[in-house]
Amino acid sequence: MEREEEPLSARPALETEGLRFLHVTVGSLLATYGWYIVFSCILLYVVFQKLSTRLRALRQRQLDRAAAAVEPDVVVKRQEALAAARLKMQEELNAQVEKHKEKLKQLEEEKRRQKIEMWDSMQEGKSYKGNAKKPQEEDSPGPSTPSVIPKRKSDRKPLRGGGYNPLSGEGGGTCSWRPGRRGPSSGG
Repeated sequence: MEREEEPLSARPALETEGLRFLHVTVGSLLATYGWYIVFSCILLYVVFQKLSTRLRALRQRQLDRAAAAVEPDVVVKRQEALAAARLKMQEELNAQVEKHKEKLKQLEEEKRRQKIEMWDSMQEGKSYKGNAKKPQEEDSPGPSTPSVIPKRKSDRKPLRGGGYNPLSGEGGGTCSWRPGRRGPSSGG
């Protein structure tokens, strides 16, 4: 029995020595290159994820192409639906263009009518500015008119008092302008 115990006790010594050797080599390897190993593992993980998503997308495209090649009716239906959608959008665009053209024609007609009224009032010897705007207000009183009605002069407040004239030099208060001294500058 003693002989059996000797090889048993020798084995654990070899195993512990092997474990110590493994611990020392792995420990020194991690101590020296640990951060490089961690970053490379993270980089490999990210690259693997990107490649796997691209491979999935590639497989899906191949399956779609195969399905489209097998079913030409589906392709024809898609093309017809696309053509119908384009036609509908074109019709809507054409309708909007027609509305815009009609609106421009109305505006041009209104301008032409105003010019005629101004010309008539000038021929009669009246003030064309006042007369041209009064009929327009009477004809179409409503928010649909594009022009803004100007305020009357009586509603406006004067910016300065009635007796103030900036060019006269009087009534300016405490501020007055004085010319500078003549001669060379005294700096320096």
